[in-house]
Amino acid sequence: MSAESHPTLPPVRLHSDAELARDALVAPLFARAVRLARWAGPGTRVGIGGELVADQLPEAVTALGLDAADADSAGYASQAWRVAVDTGLVDVTEPEEDAGPAGGPGAGQGGEERFGTAAPGEDLALVTRGAPGDVLDLWLAALDTVLADAAGPDLDGLVDALDAGGEVDFDRLDWNPGREADFLDGVLANLYLLTVTEGGAADRPVPLPVLAASMVVPDDMGEPTDAVLEQVSDAMMRLDDQFSQLEPIGLVEFRPVDEELMAEADEAEIAAGAAQAGGPAAVDDEDVSRYGMVRLTPLGLYGIRARMLEAGVEAPAVGELADKGADALLDAVSFYPENAAQAEIEQWLAGRELPAAVAELLAAARGDDEAGPLRRLRCQQALAPAGPEAEPAVRAVLDDAELGGLARVWLAERGVADVPAPDPEMVFWLTVDTIAAQLAADGETEELPLLMETLTAHHAGFFDQVWRVEHPATAYVLEAMGRLHPDKKAAKEARKAAFKARSRRP
Repeated sequence: MSAESHPTLPPVRLHSDAELARDALVAPLFARAVRLARWAGPGTRVGIGGELVADQLPEAVTALGLDAADADSAGYASQAWRVAVDTGLVDVTEPEEDAGPAGGPGAGQGGEERFGTAAPGEDLALVTRGAPGDVLDLWLAALDTVLADAAGPDLDGLVDALDAGGEVDFDRLDWNPGREADFLDGVLANLYLLTVTEGGAADRPVPLPVLAASMVVPDDMGEPTDAVLEQVSDAMMRLDDQFSQLEPIGLVEFRPVDEELMAEADEAEIAAGAAQAGGPAAVDDEDVSRYGMVRLTPLGLYGIRARMLEAGVEAPAVGELADKGADALLDAVSFYPENAAQAEIEQWLAGRELPAAVAELLAAARGDDEAGPLRRLRCQQALAPAGPEAEPAVRAVLDDAELGGLARVWLAERGVADVPAPDPEMVFWLTVDTIAAQLAADGETEELPLLMETLTAHHAGFFDQVWRVEHPATAYVLEAMGRLHPDKKAAKEARKAAFKARSRRP
């Protein structure tokens, strides 16, 4: 996973370790690896590399309860065995390489064939007696094996690259292990980002053309060229094969490219259709699904995040801040999407006595730094569900220059009596702080002009006074109001006030 592609990601909501461990244990490939580890014993014969010898595979197929007549069963057994070995579920002792005149790998002196042995590994006990985290560690090791296989060359390419002597011509194969692994990591990172971004994929599957285009089409390209469309089509077909390999380990839910589509259309038609399916044009859902659909499972979200963390990518998860202080909480959730911020705040409050927690939040919300307005907005969000027990802590900051306005709003919303009216300076300061927070949280949204109009409508001479407000964001907010205020006269006044605010600052 590249730490440069997405240096900071939105927080993900993960299932509990216990739920994820249960998902891991029922993932078909992992479950097969566990069954073969329990089946392994003194009579299990392996070759150099620890793979099952050919005549041992039918027994492995039977042990897995697979159909021996199915041509794919031996491949399933072989893959499950490799996962069992790579994860430590099985321990193997390979045969010594001691070839005689008629021998080869695994042959002893005089051509006598020799085999290695296998036995259940120590880690197999973790499947039933380990903690959920132990099971997930085993599953992550299995995922590494599957991802390495998925990034390998396809069988057709290997066959085409064989020379007359049966050796693989790697130049002809045009396969670079590092490049292929980076491509797959990039695809999974993009799928993760689409899933965790608020308003993104979430529980909806993502069309393969969207993922393929995300890896191929440059961000600044308008209409893709025919050459780029062909690359999108090639990438889409490669992903179709790779996700087919990743589904059995429980990473994704996957609907492959429609075989009838492949039979009916030539490469150019597939490329054009894929571009349409991945683009902004309206396409019937059924038409889109024919080009393949994929969704990260909850276990897949956990797995991709774990790989990102290992690569140094900042990939937060909701709930990680529950044991941190209010300052760390507000600093972090200031840059979370609103729903994720609310979920994090709720978990933080759940483990604390409310009066003390409210006082801590209010103290952490202070500050005249650039992030201060957004901290106060998240603090206000955190206080919204609080009941009467929070009132003493809120009343304690009524005279605070930075928090007094917030406190009055909170008390007024609850119909509390004896709330002192704010002075004009506090009203103007709170207006600047509120708009600065909204700009920091969501940028210049469609709703912001209405908020600006609402906040300024009831104050005669608002722009004649607001430029004097001692708030670090005063000029910045007034410049934004000059661009966005729906009333042209007010917008012009805002621009003049912004110039004055800039001029008075040293």
